[in-house]
Order: sequence, then structure tokens, then C-alpha cells
Amino acid sequence: MLFPVLCLVIAGGTVLTACQGGAPLEGGGPTATENRQEQPNRKQPASLDALRTRYASLKRQLAQQSPDNTYIVVDTARNVLVVKRKSNVLLTAIASTGSGTILDNPDRPGTQWVFDTPRGEFTIQSRLTNPVWVKPDWAFLEEGQKVPKDPAERLEPGILGEYALGFGKGYFIHGTLYTRLLGKNVTHGCIRLNDQDLRTVHRLAMIGTPVMIF
Repeated sequence: MLFPVLCLVIAGGTVLTACQGGAPLEGGGPTATENRQEQPNRKQPASLDALRTRYASLKRQLAQQSPDNTYIVVDTARNVLVVKRKSNVLLTAIASTGSGTILDNPDRPGTQWVFDTPRGEFTIQSRLTNPVWVKPDWAFLEEGQKVPKDPAERLEPGILGEYALGFGKGYFIHGTLYTRLLGKNVTHGCIRLNDQDLRTVHRLAMIGTPVMIF
């Protein structure tokens, strides 16, 4: 899902409109070229004032759209997670997000797993301490192993780090053993952080904290 064009980045620029000069004047008066040079100089202050007013108005509108409390923004293209409160940045962290790769399901021909981080607006729904990863079927198939029948064989503690914050449909913000891969699109859909950043996110994010992913 793509966010609408309303973003938290404003690109501002000043465009000076060329003014059309009149016909040359007779006698010792200014030429048409001189008129063109003088007119932008007279109008420039008014143009800049209008731009500054418009910029201030847009900033106020964006601030009004921001959640009142802490919220999380994840940029999956740049693999950056930001925790904000209004316009204040509380944390900027390098993350890893979904790889976008596809794995066929041999037990159900024609069906596939797509390892992508979901886009859209979510909320933190669970906060787990010392989580244990329950390996799904695709994790075994990806490694070329048979899917076990004993549920205990699916349990892998220590893989997800100290904390895991669930934001729905089995997706979590959690830690990683592979810190060298942070900043890359390598996960199966979850959002990975290093230990220090994960502790900060866990401290700042409560149940119901908005998560915006694009």
C-alpha cells in the first residue's frame, strides 16, 4: 500500500517569474532590457513573503496531522525506522525490512509466500520480552528441510533478540543476530533493529502506538 502524497518531507524552492518588459522608450529613459531587470527586483520581496507564509501554513497543517503521542515511521526503501512525537525525532535507526523474494509452496501448487514488509498504517498490538521464534513451514522449506510434526522442533529462542513488538498478521519489530545486514532488504517481512535501538523502541512504544510503513 502506498501512502498518499501527503508526506513529512517538504521540498521548497523559489521560482522567480520573469516579467515582460515594454517597448523601448525614447529619449534618455530606461530600455526594455533595463525594465526586465528592474521588475523582478521590485516583486521579489513580495514573492518571498508569500512563499514563507505558504511554508509556515503547510508546516502547521502537517503538525496538525501528526499523532499527538509517540508514533513510528518505517521507510522500507531506505531501511530507516524513526520514532517521533509530533515533529520531534526521538530515534532514528537503521533497520532491515522485507526482501520481496518469493517461495513456492510445494504442498499447495500455485500458492506462494511473498517475503515483503506490509505497507500502510498499523498499531503496536503486542510487546514481548525474550520472545521465542516459532518457525513456520516456509522456514524449513527454505533451508531444504522437512517440516517437523513435533511442535517443539519449531521453537528457537534467542533469534528475535530481547524484545518483539507485534503490529499484526504475524509481523514484528524485533532484534537480529545478523547486524551486518542492517540497512538491507533481507527479512521475511519483519523489521529488524540492533539491540540498543530495539531497547529504545520498546521503551517508547506502547500498545496502540501507531506504526506507519511506506
